[in-house]
Amino acid sequence: MNNRAKTANWLNISMDAWALAAESNIVIAMRVGQMAFGGPTAAREAQRMVTEKVEANMALGLDLMTGKFGMQPEAIISGSIAHYSKSVVANRQRLGQ
Repeated sequence: MNNRAKTANWLNISMDAWALAAESNIVIAMRVGQMAFGGPTAAREAQRMVTEKVEANMALGLDLMTGKFGMQPEAIISGSIAHYSKSVVANRQRLGQ
């Protein structure tokens, strides 16, 4: 995914959403593959996955309540996608090692 600043318009938002969905599916497949083996590594990954999701949702909620992304629908959606993209990209890189 691309981290450069861009105009929040519906075309860019839809492309970013598509990229986030595609990358999320890669991370899901990597996690499922790792968890299929079971054991302590799988248990740690499952715990990490749940913790990350709760933390990401709470952080996004705070950002939305404080108006971090502005008041325009395009900016809010774009900011939300960027928020989740950071975690997804970091997980793909970590799991791919």
